Amino acid sequence: MSSTCVVSDVSPVLDRAMEAPEGEGRTFMQVISEKYSPENFPYRRGPGMGVVVPSGHQGSPMKDRLNLPSVLVLNGCGITSAGDEGEIAAFCAHVVELDLSHNKLMDWHEISKIVANIPNLDFLNLSSNPLSEAVLEPDYAEAFSRVRRFVLNNTQVSWDVVHTFTREMPELEELFLCLNEYNTVTASATPCTSLRLLHITDNSLHDWSEVRKFGSMFPSLDTLVLANNNLSSILESGDNLCRLFPNLRSINLHNSGLNRWEDIEKLNFLPKLEEVRLQGIPLLQTYTNTERRSLMIAQLASVTCLNGSVVSKGEREDAERFFIRYHLDHPEEELPHRYHSLVTKYGKLAPLAEIDLRPRCHAKVEVHCEDRVEQVSIRLDQTVAELKKQLRTVVQLPTSNMRLYYIDKDMCSAFGPEEMKYSTRALHSYSIRDGDEILVVPKTK
Repeated sequence: MSSTCVVSDVSPVLDRAMEAPEGEGRTFMQVISEKYSPENFPYRRGPGMGVVVPSGHQGSPMKDRLNLPSVLVLNGCGITSAGDEGEIAAFCAHVVELDLSHNKLMDWHEISKIVANIPNLDFLNLSSNPLSEAVLEPDYAEAFSRVRRFVLNNTQVSWDVVHTFTREMPELEELFLCLNEYNTVTASATPCTSLRLLHITDNSLHDWSEVRKFGSMFPSLDTLVLANNNLSSILESGDNLCRLFPNLRSINLHNSGLNRWEDIEKLNFLPKLEEVRLQGIPLLQTYTNTERRSLMIAQLASVTCLNGSVVSKGEREDAERFFIRYHLDHPEEELPHRYHSLVTKYGKLAPLAEIDLRPRCHAKVEVHCEDRVEQVSIRLDQTVAELKKQLRTVVQLPTSNMRLYYIDKDMCSAFGPEEMKYSTRALHSYSIRDGDEILVVPKTK
């Protein structure tokens, strides 16, 4: 068949798919037809991209006119409805990821039509669609049963909707509920045992009594991202923390309201905890960056990654020793529990000697000139030429008639005087110290 005939046969189908009823939004199929036509998407774009035609599949003739990737990004396209379900099934059998964020989807029934006809869908992003008032029937939710990663950020979906999904999605592993204005959590009577990651940042969860509900709702939780929730404290016993979150490996509490070391210490009761993110909390505001990291590492005994940076064995030992010395002068009643366990490990360490590594700025030297000896304080940041100017009034000689020698008081017997020949050389490069000598010899005519 000639290419002219293909275009002729397909054009009416394309036209129907791209037409939206007057006054309504656009359909999923309409947007696909526009975005992935050969004119707009003519070439393969890398591994997994491009249309996949199952062997022997009898699909729409429009399939010959579209280059569909397995990852569909249709964000901000004004989509309000599914369109022809047969066309979705014909084109999207190979699609594994679908981004429908920032569209105008308000009806779970329409969304379910799309999802039900994409049998291999693994990832679905519905962020920033106006779904706060949408009613979700269990029958609609069943269409999502194969999705493993589900993003509902900034949709203001209710907890009832969330629970309907978790009951009907047995393979759900990652759930994103950010920016949904939650200040409470409604617990579910049916745990979702498959969920491994809950990302619920930028909400208004202040009380631990709300956060603890996630433990019974998601008993297999591995990663909990709670950043920007202003959680004020962790009011839970160690035994309860262990029971509620037995599998939690990673927790993010960035920009929470934690302001007590007791709250940080409680994290040690999470039996599998390895990774913690804890920046921007009131507790750490008064410490230097070095103190923050060292004290946090020492306090969290099992953590191997802090704020995205790996904690080496050497860094842990240094931090734990620092922690002991940091608390040496604290009253007994104020010492944290972790202090005593570290003293058992390392012993009660003595304070480190304070060593000032800053370069010296001045030195008091003896200036010898013929029979005269004068004690002079000199600046070490000046040059030899500038030192000669300083010594003019001391030795009563013009700078042009001076030869200077530096005598190290500790090394003079071994090396003798060192002539200071170069007028632009800085004095600190000679390592001059208090008590050393400067010998001034008049030049012979």
